Amino acid sequence: MITIKKKNVKMYRAFGLNLTSDIDLLELLEVKGIESNTDLKIIKKNVKDYPEQLINNKNSFFINENFICFQIKSVGIFMVEKGCQISFWPLEEADEDLIRLYLLGSCMGAILLQRKILPLHGSAVEVNGKAYAIVGDSGAGKSTLASALMKMGCKLITDDVIPVTLNSDNIPIVTPAYPHQKLWLESLNAFGMNSANYKSIFNRETKYSIPVNNQFVHNPLPLSGVIELNKYDGSEVILKPLNKLSCLQTLYNHTYRNFYISQMGLTEWHFKTTAALAEKINIFQLNRPADLFTANDLARKIVEVSLKGETING
Repeated sequence: MITIKKKNVKMYRAFGLNLTSDIDLLELLEVKGIESNTDLKIIKKNVKDYPEQLINNKNSFFINENFICFQIKSVGIFMVEKGCQISFWPLEEADEDLIRLYLLGSCMGAILLQRKILPLHGSAVEVNGKAYAIVGDSGAGKSTLASALMKMGCKLITDDVIPVTLNSDNIPIVTPAYPHQKLWLESLNAFGMNSANYKSIFNRETKYSIPVNNQFVHNPLPLSGVIELNKYDGSEVILKPLNKLSCLQTLYNHTYRNFYISQMGLTEWHFKTTAALAEKINIFQLNRPADLFTANDLARKIVEVSLKGETING
């Protein structure tokens, strides 16, 4: 059942935002004394307050410049409004873990877009004092690669949703999310980690939530590079720089929930933002063998890139 806080609502810090929530957000960092400086509220709102069309059409999305509203069958109804409020209504006997999964994923991605913060889909890690974003399709091994880097002494900045902003000098900045990452059982086994020590993610019994409090970056960092991780049928790890046109396509492809963009009227903003990123940062494609565990080799490649300061110019 969903644990709702009607009194003493808890306060958190994540994605550069101060937020309060009617539901316990176990993965986030709890903070005190932000009542007067709240950027985002997460509230439980009665089902009658959502669009009637949405309630009658399961898994529909209603998107415009001011709000995004959607329903996930047997989970809940969610509404994201003006970058400052997320409302939810759990359906039937929805599991609290699954509600949190959508609040911190699809809903938070929408909040960032409404605030004109670019949400990339992947993991970001501090490598030699620089932020590197690891993007890729589902199953590419983004979180596993991030974990391999952390085994080498690097620190996690964010997992799943990467918030990127441009400062006054057009330097891209990555803001920390919260100190958890998600790993498949195969990755835990490869790293010698006992799955009995971690909680499985609802309905995905072989994927686990891993707390990383001691290896988490708390302050924003300049983004030095983006690594697109791909699987292929070869046997070698191959790293190659992308040209500027490919960089733009890569950044679009790996924007979190990119189907939101046009319906929110953000197409021009997104193009200008990603074009500015492509001018300032290094973007590479990192191809890995599909049938081999190569996370440690991939991590060493990224560390080498960081140390050399390789660029994509030319």
